[in-house]
Amino acid sequence: MPAKVRDLRDRLPLLRLLRKDVALSGATWLPLVLILGAIAAVAYADHLVVSISLLYLYILPLGVGAIFLRSKISYGLIAVCILFHYYDSPRIINPALRIFHNLSAMVCFAFVVYFIQQYIEQREALARTVQQQHDRLLQELELAAQVQRLFLPAGKPAIAGLEIAGMMQPARVVSGDYYDYTSLDAHTIQIVVADVAGKGVPAALLMSATAAAMRLEANHDRNMLELVGRLNTEIHSVAGDERYVTLLLSEIDARKRTVRYVNCGHNPALLFRAKTDTVTCMDSSCPPIGMFSERPCELTSADLIAGDVMVFYTDGVTEAQNQLGEEFGMERLTAVVRRGSSMSAEDLMNDIFRSAANFCSEAGFHDDVTILVVKCDFDGPSTLPL
Repeated sequence: MPAKVRDLRDRLPLLRLLRKDVALSGATWLPLVLILGAIAAVAYADHLVVSISLLYLYILPLGVGAIFLRSKISYGLIAVCILFHYYDSPRIINPALRIFHNLSAMVCFAFVVYFIQQYIEQREALARTVQQQHDRLLQELELAAQVQRLFLPAGKPAIAGLEIAGMMQPARVVSGDYYDYTSLDAHTIQIVVADVAGKGVPAALLMSATAAAMRLEANHDRNMLELVGRLNTEIHSVAGDERYVTLLLSEIDARKRTVRYVNCGHNPALLFRAKTDTVTCMDSSCPPIGMFSERPCELTSADLIAGDVMVFYTDGVTEAQNQLGEEFGMERLTAVVRRGSSMSAEDLMNDIFRSAANFCSEAGFHDDVTILVVKCDFDGPSTLPL
């Protein structure tokens, strides 16, 4: 019990009459006033009316008292009500009959109070059990979230000429989003951003399977189309036709100054061109991972120059809604990228997140949000292999 409540109960002895959950709920004087007032009203009416017995009207305040008061107090009130009636009942009635009448009423009242309090205690026990299960589930989800975070990159890759920053914020405890970057050699990095269809625990489990498969496949070879094909087969065998994963896999070569990518039904990444001050989309070239057992795929490439910026994201950014139901959308995202193209990768990533968060304001994000920014800071001319 909180210290403040204990101190309050020490100062106000009347609170000790109430059940613990009632004493903690505030406005503790109200049930006491209702119960005692009802008993007084019945006693007064019983005193005025002598033609018939109003003893069983006490069942109403006693029933209410059984809900709010502690057991000993509730049973004590039964005796009080019986005494009130005993002194208010006419003396002309046979004493033995009066005693029998009062005892039968006492037994009846005791049964009513007992069953009501048993019902209340069962409800409280059920509420405690549900709360314990809820707390245990939250602990397990938090553990699952910690395991998920192990799949995210722990640090930034050291690729000369590339500045990289990434973040992921789940809408719930666990997430269906995933991003990673892996240094393939001294000048090449592989980047993946994925989003599992759906939310909650099922999406999080499939995301973990996708992340584990990606890390295993990344060590096999450098053929991106074969990697995506094997990943599709693995995810389809696990998830069937009901769930799928949108994924954008790219390789950035800082020495050749090129980016190659395969977009499997994912939101198109944005490529800001420093030379022309324009933004182009790295569009989808094949269906999402796991949607079909076999799927054609195309590899796309683009040249890069110093100052170019690539922004990878999930639909939690563009589909963020304000209170009017309007989406943040591609147009606003593109404007933020163009406006912040001179920022560092970290600052631009934070600016995108703040812009989307401010847009949806009190409505908040209803989906997982992932943002990954790659800024090209090349020095000198491109060095292509002979």
